[in-house]
Amino acid sequence: TKMVNQICIAGLVQGLSEGLDFASRCGLDVGKVLEVISKGAAQSWQMENRGHTMERDEFEFGFAVDWMRKDLGLCLDEARRVKGRLPVTALVDQFYAEVQAMGGGRWDTSSLIRRLRDSTH
Repeated sequence: TKMVNQICIAGLVQGLSEGLDFASRCGLDVGKVLEVISKGAAQSWQMENRGHTMERDEFEFGFAVDWMRKDLGLCLDEARRVKGRLPVTALVDQFYAEVQAMGGGRWDTSSLIRRLRDSTH
């Protein structure tokens, strides 16, 4: 069950990161965007609890990237064992590796948005 949760969270956090970064680059008020989309189908625990901290670039709390990489590694290993496919999870795991390379191993998993803000990625 935890593996399924981590697979779902990985894709969700990446999607939220992309959406918020896109809103910012389009000149939208990210706080207002969060207020509106949190009332619709995109609403999630991550959005409610991490959306505004992502907007403020605050990641010194929560579930660490290092721990998520460990968990995603277990998920990917198990998927290979059962001949399952996790292409999005594998991609997000690579993105978390980039966050680690930026010095963010202890940052919250919502720090995926920071790699989008870094123009080298």
